[in-house]
Amino acid sequence: MVRMLRPFFARVTLLRLCAGLLFTGTAQAHTPYLLPLSFDVSPDAIVSVDAGYAEKFFLSEVNFGDTRFVITTPDASLLPFGEVHQFKSRTVAEQKLPGAKGTYRLSTGVRLGSIFRSWEQDGKVEISRDGNKTPPPGVKLLSHYQSHSISEAYVTAGAPNKRALEPTQQGLEIAPITHPNDLVTGEKFEFTVLFDGKPLAGQTVDIYRSPMDLGSEHTSASVKTDAQGRVAYALSQPGVYLALVRYRGAAPKGAAAPMYGYNYTLTFRVMTP
Repeated sequence: MVRMLRPFFARVTLLRLCAGLLFTGTAQAHTPYLLPLSFDVSPDAIVSVDAGYAEKFFLSEVNFGDTRFVITTPDASLLPFGEVHQFKSRTVAEQKLPGAKGTYRLSTGVRLGSIFRSWEQDGKVEISRDGNKTPPPGVKLLSHYQSHSISEAYVTAGAPNKRALEPTQQGLEIAPITHPNDLVTGEKFEFTVLFDGKPLAGQTVDIYRSPMDLGSEHTSASVKTDAQGRVAYALSQPGVYLALVRYRGAAPKGAAAPMYGYNYTLTFRVMTP
């Protein structure tokens, strides 16, 4: 049973471009996210979310972009966000809920972003987002991929259920085992990392915590999935968290690049008991 905790209100400004698509260590990457105004809602509430790209959560620097913002309802049907507004620094989306009790999955939908190429020349790795810039003759291409980003969160109206938690079986995603709207300190958040419905073993998950104080820096940790693609993350402090997974995989036929750089983030709240 989801604990009926006090509503958490947090409308904050949001993020920047690109989405963690540079190689590890080359730069501090921007990360996509979606943040609901409240994680506890009424069945007929107007759900409002902010989305964007950030280095420090949840301070957006660039909007998320024109994607298919959508809600999965407690009976697993899909409801598009009726209003989506693009600002330079963030995206805001709103939609009135249909009156049903249960858990709703909020999603930005897929954003296809920049196309990256990298190659090594004279002992230095070059990375380019310029579609017209290619390696010089005789220089081997190291990577060629397009960013593929999706960000999600869950909110609950009244009694919870798990229909909206069921994985889509498409692309990269986090499938919660513990209900994401019932997380308290002293317990663990258990989830599985999936790609096209199959568990990813040994996959790195970066987890960030924000105290929702704009003067404070977020804290972070990295964990790896087990052989079944699962993580059991110990919740030691309250706050709003973001779990980030990055994965490189083959793009579908006809895509703008041979590979996708998948970025998936899940925002969740942790309360004290």
